[in-house]
Amino acid sequence: MDSLSLNRISVLGVPVDILPEDRIEEVVASFEDGKNHQVVLLSLWDLMRAKRNLEYRTMIAGASLVLPISLSIVHGARFLKRQEPVRYMPFDFAIKVLGALERKGKSVYLLGSTRTRLQRAEMNIKSTFPGVRVVGRYTGRYPKNVEPSIIEAVRKATPSLLLVGLGVPGKERWIPRNLPRFNSGIYLWCSDLFEVFAKSHGKPSPELFRKGLEWLPYWLRKPWRIYRVFIFFWFEVHLLFARIKGN
Repeated sequence: MDSLSLNRISVLGVPVDILPEDRIEEVVASFEDGKNHQVVLLSLWDLMRAKRNLEYRTMIAGASLVLPISLSIVHGARFLKRQEPVRYMPFDFAIKVLGALERKGKSVYLLGSTRTRLQRAEMNIKSTFPGVRVVGRYTGRYPKNVEPSIIEAVRKATPSLLLVGLGVPGKERWIPRNLPRFNSGIYLWCSDLFEVFAKSHGKPSPELFRKGLEWLPYWLRKPWRIYRVFIFFWFEVHLLFARIKGN
C-alpha cells in the first residue's frame, strides 16, 4: 500500500482502501511491478464473514486493494469516524480497469461461468475494448483433475488481468489459494461479471445502487436468501459496540 500512497482504514477490523475514481488508472499502472495483486470487491456480507472466517480474513488482509461495494460499509466507516471510502459498483469498476488496460495494450484471461455466457462475454469485451487482448478463457465447474492444466495455461499466458467469475471452486478464495503459482498481474473475482457482460443478467440501476438497494434484483431472483437481511442488523450491533469501545 505504501507504493500507492493510498489510505487503508479499518472497519470492524477489516481493511478497506480509499481509492478516488481519478486514481484508478494510476493504481492499475502501479501494479505492473512484477508482482501479483489481488483486488477484493468487499460487500457487507464479505466483511462480516471475514470477522469469523480466518482464511477469508487472511485473503482480504493480503489483498493489494480492498474496495467497498456496499453502502453499509461506507456508512459504517463514517459512524466510526474513519475517512469515508469510495464505493464502487463491481461491473463499473471492472470496466474502468479494462479501460485502463486497453490504453496500454494489455491482456486479459477469462475464467468462469458457462461456455455460452463466457463466449458472449468475450465477444462483448473484445468489441468494447478492442485494444485489450483476450489471451485465454476457460469455463467454470470444471473437473478437479483439469485445474492444474488451467493454472498452467494462465501462467503461460501471463495476462495483465485475470477475471474470475462464477463456477470456480472456492469462488473468490480460488485466487489466493492459487496466486503463488502465477506470474505477475492483477487478479479480480466478481460473481456475475461474465453474466452481465453476456447480457444474461442486468446490472443494478444507478439509482438502486446509490440507495444501497442493489441487492434487491438478486433477492427477487433468489428469494430464499432473504435471511441475509439480518446481517445488516448484526453489523449495526457490531458498529455500536466498536463505537462505545472507541475502536
